Amino acid sequence: MAAQGALRQTAGSVSINTTWPKNASYIGPRKLPNNFNTYKPALSLGRCKEVIPNPGGKMNGLEISPFIRSLPKVELHVHIEGTLTPALRWKLAKRNNVPLKYATFEELLDSYKVTYNHRKEVNGDDGRPTFLEAYFAGCQVLCTEHDFYELGMAYLERCKEMNVRYTEPFFDTQAHTERGIPAEVVLDGYLRAQQEGAKQFNVQSNWIFCFLRDRPFEEGMDAYEAARPWARVPGGKGLFHAVGLASNEFDKPPLLFETAFLKAKQDGLYVTMHCDVDQKDAADHVHEAIFDVCAGQGADRIDHGLNAIDRPELLQGLRTRKIPLTLCPHAYHRRQQTEVLFPKITKLLDAGVQICINSDDPTYMHDVWIDGNMQKTYTYCGLSQRDMVRLARNGVEASWASDEVKSRLNQELDAIEIE
Repeated sequence: MAAQGALRQTAGSVSINTTWPKNASYIGPRKLPNNFNTYKPALSLGRCKEVIPNPGGKMNGLEISPFIRSLPKVELHVHIEGTLTPALRWKLAKRNNVPLKYATFEELLDSYKVTYNHRKEVNGDDGRPTFLEAYFAGCQVLCTEHDFYELGMAYLERCKEMNVRYTEPFFDTQAHTERGIPAEVVLDGYLRAQQEGAKQFNVQSNWIFCFLRDRPFEEGMDAYEAARPWARVPGGKGLFHAVGLASNEFDKPPLLFETAFLKAKQDGLYVTMHCDVDQKDAADHVHEAIFDVCAGQGADRIDHGLNAIDRPELLQGLRTRKIPLTLCPHAYHRRQQTEVLFPKITKLLDAGVQICINSDDPTYMHDVWIDGNMQKTYTYCGLSQRDMVRLARNGVEASWASDEVKSRLNQELDAIEIE
């Protein structure tokens, strides 16, 4: 979030009178809203500096428009534990007798208002908790199969409210097995949520098993083998259809997990991986994800990957290999100024890179969900309604949903009336 204290009401975005083919990911050229200066921070903090959030509002005064609210959405970058709301965390802590360091629910709520230190290894220790410290502290209340089921159902219900029609949530088992929670407790809880969420909320989901990259590699492989019966493999239960990388990637490049990627590919699963923004060696990690992993074939998708703009060959590689990026604009907006961040996103669009918009860890990121991330992109990138439909369609195309689900979602997008 920006530091000026109040970035106020938006102006409408600039309409682009251009017709784009349905199968084209290119958007642009465009110009920023006429009064883009309205959003410029009064205090320049510079690139890669931590930015203190606006205490008066999570969305810098932006309201989610009826158009964005009603747009059919696909979410491909969301960590299920990052959707654990303070209310559910408080409830589960009481139910499971898990002690919290907050005496009241109000104190717990206040703890979410901080902008975390993104990485102590990069920024130094300034006394604030890192995002990952807060994230894994929240996980402590998840103890039973019903807890994981309830977490999954709460997210899928929220999807219905935001008109998210299909989603591919990230999850892991390592953060829970190290606490003594059996892997099957995690997996069965999420599997039940996947099945019942589709019935109750009409939200289809295929999940992504993550290796925690700051844990020993062998531990991750053991976790995968234990989870494999729940994968979408012959005889499997069908919870997850892909693997990814999560947690702290400092000095943990993607190629360290090449054996895991090859095993997943052998099992018929998709491969994605986080390439965090402005991390140490960020562009190098994107390079490995495009050109080196999976025996040189590259990842099927890259999560974040914004530092691809740092090198022309990375943009070219993303285009020619048709590797989509799952961006989470608010996650970066917490640390980058408006006029620094959003031109980077438009640069990706103008370069013909296929991107889609997602939320990441919304409850730990000022409660900004996918609809808020899409609204920020719509406003600060100066996009038209047609452009936003194109971004929504990018999510459909980048997903690993069935052809039937994709066809239905594309029909919904075809039916939208563009102003």
